[in-house]
Amino acid sequence: MSKLEINDLHVSVETDDGPKTILKGVTLTIDDGQTHAIMGPNGSGKSTLAYSIAGHPKYTVTGGTVTLDGQDVLSMSVDERARAGLFLAMQYPVEVPGVSVSNFLRTAKTAIDGEAPKLRTWVKDVNAALKQLDLDPTFGTRSVNEGFSGGEKKRHEIAQLELLDPKVAVLDETDSGLDIDALKTVSDGVNRFKSKGDKGVLLITHYTRILRYIKPDFVHVFVDGRIAEQGGPELADQLEAEGYDRYTKSATV
Repeated sequence: MSKLEINDLHVSVETDDGPKTILKGVTLTIDDGQTHAIMGPNGSGKSTLAYSIAGHPKYTVTGGTVTLDGQDVLSMSVDERARAGLFLAMQYPVEVPGVSVSNFLRTAKTAIDGEAPKLRTWVKDVNAALKQLDLDPTFGTRSVNEGFSGGEKKRHEIAQLELLDPKVAVLDETDSGLDIDALKTVSDGVNRFKSKGDKGVLLITHYTRILRYIKPDFVHVFVDGRIAEQGGPELADQLEAEGYDRYTKSATV
């Protein structure tokens, strides 16, 4: 069982002109087994929400709460959030030269579980996860994200998702830069994670194309740091047809 509750969340970021408020009172609950899609124009605060949940130091929470199964997420360090069951797939994964994918994954698994997985079993698990994502076993010997294509970076993150098995996955523009084959492969990985039944997914995207493969239960429209509208999967189809103009124009009035 898992429940991520975001209540009246306000977040700011420091700029040359002083603090700038990005999130202006976001309230959202993700129960286990649910997939929530957040859509909205550039600069609306979608990625800020993801990074704030994960504990990025660039963002300052000025109000509101975030809890996971009743635990105060905002009082946790970044690694404590991961151990509690939060997972973030970043829009722009960073390179880690000199650290192999296999060592990175095993270190992460050890940190989350509190003990190292048995090596023989772990190698089999890693190879199986890579195979499901159309990655060669030699991929595990490469340095993390160094020289990776956009598709390899995103598939590597879904391999992390499968192996680390969190409670709630926050996926920030996982479809960015993917061709159609990689998009299907990545979506299959997310759906395998969802199929466990007790997992929550928060999927941030600009476009509806990934929602053809990962079916959301709820769609939320983000505009100017707030949820402007929410509904079911049909809302994504409406956005595809009409765009965000009616939201952005009303937000500036």
